[in-house]
Amino acid sequence: MTSTEKRYYIQTFGCQMNERDTEVLSGILKKMGYQKTADMEEADIILFNTCCVREKAENKVLSHLGELRELKSKNPDLIIGVCGCMVQQKGMAETIRRSAPHVELLFGTHNIHQLPDLIENILASRNPQISIWDSEGEIRENLPSEREFPFKALVNITYGCNNFCTYCIVPYVRGRERSRQPEHIIEEITSLAADGVIEVMLLGQNVNSYGKDFKDIAIDFADLLKMVNNIEGIKRIRYMTSHPRDFSDKLITTIAQCNKVCKHFHLPVQAGSNKILERMNRGYTRETYLQLVKKIRQYHPDAVITTDIIVGFPGETEEDFAETLKLVEEVRFDGAFTFIYSTRAGTPAAEFKNQVPPEVKKERIQRLNDLIGKIGYEINLKYLNKKVDVLVEGPSKTNSDMLTGKTDGNKTVIFPGDSSYTGKIIPVLITEPQTWILKGKIEE
Repeated sequence: MTSTEKRYYIQTFGCQMNERDTEVLSGILKKMGYQKTADMEEADIILFNTCCVREKAENKVLSHLGELRELKSKNPDLIIGVCGCMVQQKGMAETIRRSAPHVELLFGTHNIHQLPDLIENILASRNPQISIWDSEGEIRENLPSEREFPFKALVNITYGCNNFCTYCIVPYVRGRERSRQPEHIIEEITSLAADGVIEVMLLGQNVNSYGKDFKDIAIDFADLLKMVNNIEGIKRIRYMTSHPRDFSDKLITTIAQCNKVCKHFHLPVQAGSNKILERMNRGYTRETYLQLVKKIRQYHPDAVITTDIIVGFPGETEEDFAETLKLVEEVRFDGAFTFIYSTRAGTPAAEFKNQVPPEVKKERIQRLNDLIGKIGYEINLKYLNKKVDVLVEGPSKTNSDMLTGKTDGNKTVIFPGDSSYTGKIIPVLITEPQTWILKGKIEE
């Protein structure tokens, strides 16, 4: 880079949807002539793409913004911006401006396309720019994108959410559910395949309800998977996230018929107690969830099944938590993302009585994590001396002499090798199964 080139720095918090938004933000900034930098201190624009699902992520953003005050004083021309779900909350933009007046740029989850105009306005006037939607608006197609990996890509198929789980802020900050037209999705993935992409991750808050909002065409998520499965060049298809309530028999059989759809089923159960599931407004019971798992394993005996679980939801008793532990033992998940419940202002659960004390939540999540780790290790032991196909992602973050990659079932594999394997699917012999990863060697 020369000293005259403009640079941008983006820090992403939250889920794959936010990661995808960051790729679009990067694409827009690159088109404007900005180059990416990993050094915040040399950036002309700093953006925090935020999450508000948990209070911890929010507090982290506010803390980082405070730390940027000195950087802004050294470089008055620096543009500091905050975007994403956090900004979309009622009153949050004003809160950020009050606590961090050096933040000049604030925009919401559906105003990404306005970024060039917002930046130009700041450069012309140095007046703060705030742009937050109060209605979802149309889906914007063909925005530029700068992918993190040349061989795999994130592809939105829906935006927003209609589920309104009582603990979740997402429907309030990302709006009601809207599906992209199938031809736009297929066109995008076909173009990605032509560009060397071999794995796509289809994204939505609930991919299983894809197409339900269409009035003029009849198409569902299973139909879309078939269409993507037919695209030449694509070798792996993933999707995130599935709501157990909408995981149909048709979808189970379709996945069995599609040779490119990965046999990793991430099914967020959230709790094992019917009382808690009802209070969460999840729309299923432990019995229907267990039946779903049984059906999946009938068609996919080697399926990797993972989940999300919230501990300490308001009103959760020791008996309710015991039901969660029992469900974990019954399903035998390969892994789980576990969370301590935290109140989110604006959600119904924030007003529920019988909030669980913090020390009880910590003790319960430790028991849960111990159980999940034990089961995960027992499952991984079955991979010893087995050969698995791994999509190599590059050097391991903890050891540059080792490569890391993912199996079809989304298990992380670490093995020695050089960077020439990056972006390829290769056979790896598992020599050392561990609780959360598999270690192996390239099978020549």
